[in-house]
Amino acid sequence: MTSASDWQGTVGRSWAAEWRRTDVSFSELTPALLAAIAAEPGDDVVDIGCGAGELAMAVAAARPQARVTGIDISPDLVEAASARITAANLSFELADATRWQPRRRPELLVSRHGVMFFPDPPQAFTHLAAISAPGARMVFSCFRSAAENEWAAAIADLLPRSEPPPPQPFAPGPFAFAQPDHVRRCMAGWRKLAFTPVDFNYIAGTGEDAVGEAMALFRRIGPAAAALRTLSEDQSEAVAARLQDLVETHHQGDRVAFRAAAWLVTGTSDHTDG
Repeated sequence: MTSASDWQGTVGRSWAAEWRRTDVSFSELTPALLAAIAAEPGDDVVDIGCGAGELAMAVAAARPQARVTGIDISPDLVEAASARITAANLSFELADATRWQPRRRPELLVSRHGVMFFPDPPQAFTHLAAISAPGARMVFSCFRSAAENEWAAAIADLLPRSEPPPPQPFAPGPFAFAQPDHVRRCMAGWRKLAFTPVDFNYIAGTGEDAVGEAMALFRRIGPAAAALRTLSEDQSEAVAARLQDLVETHHQGDRVAFRAAAWLVTGTSDHTDG
């Protein structure tokens, strides 16, 4: 489970520090998401859980006539995103999407893997519909199951076994939106929902030292990072050694890549002015 306080603390700081590597990791998914966004109308656009800003920057560049706002709950990520602004039609705000009150009603809401962390998804989506323009469109990406995401399944197998916590299949986190039926139940206030599967390579590292880049990413981001922060020194060293072996197994040419799977989800707001 990944909570809002995690994003406001350690997790947010890690993602802000690693934005270059995380942008690379999604580099085969982002074009598919941008193509889906490009098919939608809207000159008031909000990027929910904008992270370090790559998606919002691309949308602002593609729509110079639009006003694009990226919002995130992490002050570190908003700071990182704001430092990257190059377009006059783009801004970033520190805000909780579940309570955010925009100055203008957005016509298009987008997100790259930012909506799976809502603590109460039906409340969050109801709120987003209510603050949006009538008939507003939403386009977001989210991971499919962990089993379909090779990097997640393989790293989980490296970690020490412990007493499993009580089952929370839909707890906020990377794979909370893996099941379309659950997402449909969550998306209160939205209709015409459509799910498009996208298979892509999760690029953990590139360049002359792709293995080193991948290790740096996994030491700061994801399940291995959390384990390495909390395990004993001996356990941490053992996990790091197994992680190194895994990364080297997936190293080919100038990159380290893992099979990955996502949904592109679209929907229309039920909100009307009447």
